[in-house]
Amino acid sequence: MTSTTKRLIIFASGGGSNAEAIINYFSENDLAEVVLIVTNKKEAGVLQRADKHNIPTLVINKKALGRKEYLLPALAAYKPDLLILAGFLLLIPAHLVEAYPEAILNIHPALLPKYGGKGMYGHHVHQAVFDNNEKASGPTIHLVNTQYDEGQILFQTEVALDPMDTPDIIAQKVLALEHSHYPQVIEQYLLDRLT
Repeated sequence: MTSTTKRLIIFASGGGSNAEAIINYFSENDLAEVVLIVTNKKEAGVLQRADKHNIPTLVINKKALGRKEYLLPALAAYKPDLLILAGFLLLIPAHLVEAYPEAILNIHPALLPKYGGKGMYGHHVHQAVFDNNEKASGPTIHLVNTQYDEGQILFQTEVALDPMDTPDIIAQKVLALEHSHYPQVIEQYLLDRLT
């Protein structure tokens, strides 16, 4: 890590496969480094991934997320340049959006504005895509504001769906795109902010 390396904090609630894709991508790239993993679930698989890469972790509950006198100093200690949501299921509070303007990114497993909003995450999204016989799906990477899935869209890509694709197959197809594109979009966003 050099003095110009950008510092990323990842927020995740689940297994952390996107978090690991980001960690691996920047482990071979001096532009950025993951300095902290934050989760709201003490049994989240992302904690094992953080441990494997020797990355510090912070487990918070919904109340702690909402307490800026606790959370802001805890994050500030790591001097983050970006906060990256990678399957984090709690709504980001206004005080965090204000503290990190245009510096919080999220990935959503559908082509927003379709299939976004409260309760639309993971399997719920892919089930809705399946139920509506969509011909394509894919991830959306966007800036975070105080509403679920309503921030400025930075990137979308899609994959064709077969009528025989189950929600689980749709999930696999979309996740493969997430892993390949999210680290690159983060990199480009950092580079754009530097110029």
